Amino acid sequence: MRIVSYQDVEANEAVPGVVQRVVIGPEHGAPHFAMRVFELQPGKSTPYHTHEWEHEVFVLSGLGVVRRENGETPISAGTAVFVEPNEIHCFTNSSNEVFRFICVIPTTTDGPSQPACEIPPSQPQS
Repeated sequence: MRIVSYQDVEANEAVPGVVQRVVIGPEHGAPHFAMRVFELQPGKSTPYHTHEWEHEVFVLSGLGVVRRENGETPISAGTAVFVEPNEIHCFTNSSNEVFRFICVIPTTTDGPSQPACEIPPSQPQS
């Protein structure tokens, strides 16, 4: 069993103004899923990207927008988002406070040695 405060986990700057912490992952004995906590500074976004795996997001605090191919939707604390495999998307902080959310992803895509825990490089915005 792992019990940890997300604040005690090393923060990695995924892109400028976007920090992620892997609070539960393969290195903690979780073979199937990774739970990450993201913090976006005001006006910052994750890359507009797509990938082969699904993920689930739960907003903890702040105000944001989830962008997808057919538009944008405001999201806030208590909102849950399901991103389907291959769905282009990004998350943007739309407030003056930190936008914080949990993101759960599978740790494998094609087999046990294919980790899916990194944010892919930015793709061109449309």
